[in-house]
Amino acid sequence: MSNWNKRTKAVHSGTRRSQYNEVSEAIFMTQGFVYDTAEDAEARFLKAGDDEFIYARYGNPTVAMFEERIATMEGGEDAFATASGMAAVNGALTSMLKAGDHVVSSRALFGSCLYILEEILTRYGVEVTFVDGTNIEEWAAAIRSETKAVFFETVSNPTLEVIDTKSVAELAHAVGATVIVDNVFATPVFTTAFEDGADVVVYSATKHIDGQGRALGGVIIGTREFIRGTVEPYMKHTGGSMSPFHAWMMLKGLETIDLRVRAQAQSALAIAEALKGHDALTSVAYPGLADHPQNALMPDGGTVLALDLGDQTSAFKFLNALSIAVISNNLGDAKSIATHPATTTHQRLSEDQRGALGIGPGLVRFSVGLEDEDDLIADIQNALNVAKS
Repeated sequence: MSNWNKRTKAVHSGTRRSQYNEVSEAIFMTQGFVYDTAEDAEARFLKAGDDEFIYARYGNPTVAMFEERIATMEGGEDAFATASGMAAVNGALTSMLKAGDHVVSSRALFGSCLYILEEILTRYGVEVTFVDGTNIEEWAAAIRSETKAVFFETVSNPTLEVIDTKSVAELAHAVGATVIVDNVFATPVFTTAFEDGADVVVYSATKHIDGQGRALGGVIIGTREFIRGTVEPYMKHTGGSMSPFHAWMMLKGLETIDLRVRAQAQSALAIAEALKGHDALTSVAYPGLADHPQNALMPDGGTVLALDLGDQTSAFKFLNALSIAVISNNLGDAKSIATHPATTTHQRLSEDQRGALGIGPGLVRFSVGLEDEDDLIADIQNALNVAKS
């Protein structure tokens, strides 16, 4: 299996077949497990084997298949599947931090990630320093000997800044800090996070892993020691584990993720190139464009564009004129989705905070789906013409 390419691993790795030798992975819809004897129960609670389970909050055969498959794809040793992407972010950070610890984070984050760092961790005595994630000098100045962890989105939501993971990891590792990254926009297809020095990778499986808008889910990937020694005790006692039915859906999503994401990224690049210079737009941001400031760090580009129409009125006219893309706040879906971050995903931030992050009133996040790219370009251009009228 170690010699398989990622697409093969996405289809076959982690499979556990029952006595019926089924082709499609089985859904083990059970909250508990039966022991032959009281002595067996005692032994399993003392130390469960690799393929032994106690309670669905601790682990489940279907969930274990998903964990092994995504860890194998990503290049990590182990994984813990969670109820949502935010459960993964919270679990990765909170499980390892305590009062008095110091964290350095990029300030360009999804609103809920900011809430965990600004409101929850600081409430319990963790010190958090925010930096411009694209400025390596700010990272160098903020990371200090007592820094316990650094956290950032490898590609920021929604402004699509790409962080130099290798450089940040070098600074963090020099003081023994753990590098935790949210890798949603890079996807499991285009990721190089572990190769670049990340110690822990988190995903919202709700996005590209499911890819069809069906279910919530998340996953934390890292060393076996971190996952089973630090994350698992915290998650199994606080209840943030993934359900077996959702794990089965995520397994099915992984089977096609490579094909879907590459097709979406190809369309995203075509759309970005077609929209450059449009007089209804003040800017088009897409990491796959040669003129993106961090293009060298993310040449594959991903599936999301950031379109700036200048003001909220124009942005709303654009959104309301779209006929193919839907207005919602998810991304990575088979359907193209348009989002106005300033009034939805990042609305809890003050205007000054949004401005500092580059989230202006005219910014629209556009997640490219699997529709025909010519149809999408025509739809977007028509909506832009309506917006400027």
